[in-house]
Formats: sequence, structure tokens, C-alpha cells
Amino acid sequence: MFFGSRIERKESSIIATLKDIANHVGVSISTVSRVINNDTSRHISQATRTKIVEAAKELGYALYESGRPTLKKDNPPQTTEYRQIGCIVSVTQNKYNHPYFSPILQGIETKLSELNSVLTYVLTMDEIKGEGAMNKLAQDAQLDGMIIIEGIDPNVYEFIKQAVPSVVGIDISDTTVPVILYDRVAAAKSAVQHLIERGHRRIGFIGGAGLTGDLEREKRYRGYHYAMEEAGLDIDPRLVVNTGWDVNNSYTLVYELLSLPEHERPTAMFAASDMMAISAMRAAAEHGLHVPQDVAFVGLDNIEVSQYTSPPLSTVHIPKEEIGMMAAKVLIDQIEGKNPLPFKLFVPYQLMLRQSSDYFRK
Repeated sequence: MFFGSRIERKESSIIATLKDIANHVGVSISTVSRVINNDTSRHISQATRTKIVEAAKELGYALYESGRPTLKKDNPPQTTEYRQIGCIVSVTQNKYNHPYFSPILQGIETKLSELNSVLTYVLTMDEIKGEGAMNKLAQDAQLDGMIIIEGIDPNVYEFIKQAVPSVVGIDISDTTVPVILYDRVAAAKSAVQHLIERGHRRIGFIGGAGLTGDLEREKRYRGYHYAMEEAGLDIDPRLVVNTGWDVNNSYTLVYELLSLPEHERPTAMFAASDMMAISAMRAAAEHGLHVPQDVAFVGLDNIEVSQYTSPPLSTVHIPKEEIGMMAAKVLIDQIEGKNPLPFKLFVPYQLMLRQSSDYFRK
């Protein structure tokens, strides 16, 4: 994991020793600390307590007659303790190397390390499927808080809300917890309005549905729809590409779309993520089409690579790392009782115009 180095520099020798025990047993530092200090404020099974005591003996700890593990007298106990935070990401894979989610995770980790907290684990959609994942979540119910990044399975989400004392969401639909988000409808609408202002009338959409499976309920599609409707433009269903958020599908389906006769194919495409736009631009290039003269593209996210495509991709900038930092700060405030009521905190977005749409179509 990429979360370790920054935290370890902040830890004292006692925390490092507790971490050794935690790694040996396979539990969190917080759990080890509670057992060592006879803290019964959270439930810890007797089997886990026994393993920690045995590990303490094996690593050179002395035990009082009461059986309470402690440090040797020449190294008195200290009270420093890190809050344990978990995170679940709606992405199915590549959680640490995802162009959109990775900066958010980096922001979370950075802010937590500043607030005497540690990101204990990050799970993906694939990793929370099945009974084994639920058991793991149950074992980790001692977490101080959880950050949910985008929508996850409703049953898992409800379990988390029951098991973890504090929950904060990023781009989730829940009015009972604090949520950090950007206005997806407005962000998508601004991108499509830009294409309309450049003279485009046959504008396509590339994206996917959310947990509901209904594309028309997806916020970025709604932004596209509203922009077209307000401009008095019809939406040709053939130009709406539901990729299921799969980059390969974006390439394949857009390649098929661009095989239409010239007067039927789109002159511009709005993609609900930069990755969808980039693979679609390749499909256009393999058709021998020029971007933006033959077909223009605008994405959404402003991932780092978008400025290096050929031509550079116009997109909507979302402050990803800042979103992660805000979520971490709000969660710690929630744990400390500083947010008595749930709220939504909207972060600003910004249209970033580059060459992929820089062409006025008469």
C-alpha cells in the first residue's frame, strides 16, 4: 500500500512496537493498544485478545500478574493512538492506480495523517462481494470511521452504517450522512453547452448507468440531456453510447458509431469520464477522422493524462485530491462530534478548454 511511509515518520517507538504486534497478529494498531491498556470501550473477541497477549510475550513483553500485557519498566507506556479509518471505493479494480480515484485516496491519506489518523484499508466493489467480505467488515467494526467513495451495494452500505460509528460519503446519495461532491449535472451541462456554442448540433454521449442500471437517471447523462433540450436540439438514440463504464467498450462502440454515413454520425461527443473520451478518440483516429475538425471531444474529470493526448483533451476539472482531503477532515470532525447534522458540501468544477474541441463548426 502507498499509505505507510508518511505515517511511520510520525510514530514514536511505542507505536512502532504496537505496529509490530499488530502485523504479527493481523489486527489494527488500535486493537493492540486497547488490549494492552485493558480498554473495554469496544468489543474485542477473547480469541483476538489471547493472540495479542501471546504475541506480546513472543516479542519480549513482560506481563503483570493480572495477565495484562505491558511494556517493560524501562519503556513506560504512552497514550498516543491513531484513529482507524476504512474506505470503500466503487471502482472494481486498480484502486491504487486509477486516474480518478487514486488522487482522492491520496487526499484522504494526506489529511488523515495530519489529523492523528490512519487509513487502515481500502476495499473495492469486487472485494466487498460475498460472505467473506461481510465477515471482514464485521471484524473491522472497531473502526472509528468509514469513507464511502461513490455508490456501493445498498446492503453493504446499510451494514456499514450499523457497524461503524461515523460515515462520510463522496458523491453518494444519502441525506443522513455528510457528503462531499460536485454538481455532476451542471458540470456535464457546461461541457455540452460548450460544444453547442462551437456550432455542433449532432452531439453524442458516452458513459454508463449508475447502481439503478437506468442511464437516464445518471447525473452526467441528465446534464447532457438538459443542455440539448435547452438548445432545442434532438437527441438521436444512436448517438448515446452506454459503455457500462468500460474503456474497451467505449472504443468498440464509438468505432461502430463512427461507421455511420457522414450525415448521420455525430460531429461532437461528450464523454462522462476522460478515460471514455480518450479511448473514443482513438476510435476516431482509426477511422481516419480528424479531431476536432471531423469530430470534437470533451471529457470530464481532468485526469493527468488528458493534457497529453493528441490533441489535448478538453475536459471539466474536478479537484480530486481536495475532495479526499475534505472528506477526511469532515469525518474526523464527525468523530469528534463537531458536525451535529448531515450536510452536502459542493466543490467547484472548471471547464478546461483544449484542442480536442477548439474548432468552430459553421
